Amino acid sequence: MKHVSNLKFLIAITICTSILSCNRSSNSGNVDSATGWKINAREGGFQYNTQFKEQETPPGTSFVEGGTFTMGKVQDDPMHDWNNTPNQQHIQSFYMDETEVTNVNYLFYLDYLKNVYPPDDPNYALIYKGALPDTLVWRNRLGYNEMMTENYLRHPGYANYPVVGVSWIQAVEYANWRTDRVAELSLQEAGYIKRDAQYTDVSAESTFNTDTYINAPSQTYGGNTEVLEGGQRRPQTDAEGNPINTYANRESGLIPVKYRLPTEAEWEYAALGMSELRSYNVYRGRKKYPWDGQYTRSGKRVNRGDQLANFKQGKGDYGGIAGWSDDGADITAEVKTYEPNDYGLYDMAGNVAEWVADVYRPIVDDEFNDFNYYRGNVYTKNAINEDGTVKIVTVDDIVYDTLSNGKIVARDLPGEIARVPVDEEETYLRTNFSQSDNRNFRDGDKSSSRYYRESFDETEGTKQETSKMYNSPKHRVEVDTTEGKMIREYDQSDSRTSLINDEVRVYKGGSWRDRAYWIDPAQRRYFPQDMATDYIGFRCAVSRVGSKSEQGGKRSH
Repeated sequence: MKHVSNLKFLIAITICTSILSCNRSSNSGNVDSATGWKINAREGGFQYNTQFKEQETPPGTSFVEGGTFTMGKVQDDPMHDWNNTPNQQHIQSFYMDETEVTNVNYLFYLDYLKNVYPPDDPNYALIYKGALPDTLVWRNRLGYNEMMTENYLRHPGYANYPVVGVSWIQAVEYANWRTDRVAELSLQEAGYIKRDAQYTDVSAESTFNTDTYINAPSQTYGGNTEVLEGGQRRPQTDAEGNPINTYANRESGLIPVKYRLPTEAEWEYAALGMSELRSYNVYRGRKKYPWDGQYTRSGKRVNRGDQLANFKQGKGDYGGIAGWSDDGADITAEVKTYEPNDYGLYDMAGNVAEWVADVYRPIVDDEFNDFNYYRGNVYTKNAINEDGTVKIVTVDDIVYDTLSNGKIVARDLPGEIARVPVDEEETYLRTNFSQSDNRNFRDGDKSSSRYYRESFDETEGTKQETSKMYNSPKHRVEVDTTEGKMIREYDQSDSRTSLINDEVRVYKGGSWRDRAYWIDPAQRRYFPQDMATDYIGFRCAVSRVGSKSEQGGKRSH
């Protein structure tokens, strides 16, 4: 009996010790290791999410673990254009949409704009109109395509087909809108803001914008406290009874990372899906397509001979022989028609080509940077009022932009924070950047001797140096404010030598209109950022925060 009593005593001691150690470990995250002060104390003070485990996979996306790869062509260059020559790059981990943004995805966006900014109100008519895809891209002067012109965007038969007729600018605006909607839902579910506010309390004067919520939360929803304080979350107060943690911030871990277009390097890396060729610390060879092998047809027994992507087989052959089609589609195909690559991404070759974030230049400047390569940085900052507060765009401050093709799009919407270029306050004595607009960096500008040359004449009778390397046409498009008419004038100069400028963007991946040569992920072409086609769509990406892998940074050996 004595032994039994001793055993019970030892067990009790062990349990108590375990509980105390657990309590100690559970509380250790709520104490600052540098000062010993409490974090998240009930009395107030520094508040921080010490329980954050890992970034949640954003809706609609797949995880792409970063790494090194050979960006550029790995096959012969029959075009001899020296475009995207091989270079070694490293990509940080990120998330990418499983599929292209579909018609129904984009229609949801249009429906939101129509409800919040009614197009029958003259103050907002251009907002909705500027977001509409160009359905006339389907027309062909020697072809009958009116069925697609009238039905492709809106008919339920094409609901899960990739949206086309969307310019690069429209794709960026969609990504910004998507960021706000995902963040809005996240804060509702966390109890910070009123449930279903997007249905009952949103208008042009009362909207949610992520940056506004972070920088001036009390002005979100037009300052509607019923929405901002109407969540399910229990109010918190400090020792004096003052409310704390009324609004979420970045430290809470509840505000999602922004959606955006992927960079060219990210897109190419994700399309290749190199993980299947990985062997310890090396790749076993190179890949030409998102799938393994050098051919566009499947070698698997169950579907041997089937095409692995939607592309143009040959002259006059967009799908194959009726009844046993080569690729199952003549125009675009429904998303997820073909097998995904190793990252779980669909249609990274064929179907539609896809916009990426980069400004186009023939050469990727890996001599300057080989980490998260991207050309197109234009740094801005929040506009500040005279009283030191951030400037929130109101209904009267909506900014519209007239594009080179005469279309008008809204750039700043009510509820957003106005942005201005960075200035000397941010650039003085910096070594990593010296100006706001970096699209031309190391591209013939005076700050670099690389490829520098005297420019072409920009005004007759004079010769001057310029920071712009390319001499592209400069068409005139502007609004005559006196008569309210749009003035359009083609550039009549006969000395233009290029179509490349700072407003052309890269698109990747090949499409239903392209031969197999173009579905190699390394191929790259460019198109004006404010124009659209029937073969270019897009998908979004989200940066990864925290650990490189999805296992919280734990390494396996």
